[in-house]
Amino acid sequence: MKRIFLLCMLVMLVTGCTSIKSSEISSIVNETLSSVINITNTNRNGYSYYLPRGISVKSTKSFNERLEDDLYQYYLYVDVVSYNNKTSFKYIKNNKAYFSSNLENNGKYGYIEINNYTNNQYLIEIMYNYAKIEVVVYEEDIKDVIANAMAIISSVTYNDNVIVKYLANSSFEGNEEGFNIFEVVGRNSYLQITDEETTEEEKKDPDYIN
Repeated sequence: MKRIFLLCMLVMLVTGCTSIKSSEISSIVNETLSSVINITNTNRNGYSYYLPRGISVKSTKSFNERLEDDLYQYYLYVDVVSYNNKTSFKYIKNNKAYFSSNLENNGKYGYIEINNYTNNQYLIEIMYNYAKIEVVVYEEDIKDVIANAMAIISSVTYNDNVIVKYLANSSFEGNEEGFNIFEVVGRNSYLQITDEETTEEEKKDPDYIN
């Protein structure tokens, strides 16, 4: 049943159906989280993930990526150091947020928090399984963007052998910008999203990106 829900949700994202907009945020999050996404079409150094149709990779640098659809940019961060060290983290629900919830499923954990950013814009932050997505959206598009972001982040899969070799064979000490995926940026008065281009911008078919 959950797998059927996920497939229907991905179809709705492509066709633009209004069913997602009529769903509760908690339902979109929980159903996506508990649905197993075994498909990945985007491979990186030590990890891979599923990129829904309609979203493309704008740029990539180290373990940071900038994704985009027709309206918004999604900032994806992957912390292979914390993953390798199995760093623990405890999220405290924010009752002042537009939406706030712990994420946990099958030994993986994280949080989702949505805070007012400016006027009718909101900052969506989703951290799960040592990866994080941040998106600034208008209120009317929050549910659509959450569905996209959850499909991406819940599909992140790590290659332990590659990560161990990479960390052992380099002076890599963490994200170049020192980005902390556990920090809830929306609780601060500033937005810590980098906008640096890679040397070679990626424009590839979202059905498979290597």
